[in-house]
Amino acid sequence: MSDVTETSTLSPAGEPEAVVDAPTTDVPETDAPTTGQLEEEGEIAADYIEELLDITDLDGDIEIDTRSGRAYVSVNSSEDTNLRVLSRPDTVAALQELTRIAVQTKTGSFSRLILDVGGSREARVAELTILVDKAVERIEAGADSAALPAMSSYERKLVHDVVAERGFSSQSEGEGRDRHTVITRA
Repeated sequence: MSDVTETSTLSPAGEPEAVVDAPTTDVPETDAPTTGQLEEEGEIAADYIEELLDITDLDGDIEIDTRSGRAYVSVNSSEDTNLRVLSRPDTVAALQELTRIAVQTKTGSFSRLILDVGGSREARVAELTILVDKAVERIEAGADSAALPAMSSYERKLVHDVVAERGFSSQSEGEGRDRHTVITRA
């Protein structure tokens, strides 16, 4: 008997796809960083992003916040600038990883920093909400569960929050880059 199950998943366009779920593995939690450590991460990240904006000759206002055990760095512009070039989801994800590496190099500690460029995170929340709503519709139409595509831990957390708001249950399954969320009735 195998503990690997087959479910259906939704593509980013909301179309059903078949996937095979890998068994899950629990990862031990580490000590949460202090507010001071998070503020330091934010300052290092802001310096890194500011240098990048200078090199690329882009204007942007940088805001630093700490909440839920993470440093948040937002880059926005009050003017119509080329900042939107950096606000594409793949570009933001790549910049976030580079910024995390810069922070880790300076602090010697892993960073869970979140980067937002030009409101890209808000746009992603809207996309994830649509994916959850389509999955919930499939469950309400009779499916036992609906699996979403693989996504980052931060995006999965956002999905879990939206699923709970809809009165359903969700669980992350799989490992590494294949980790995804499966939604079921509560």
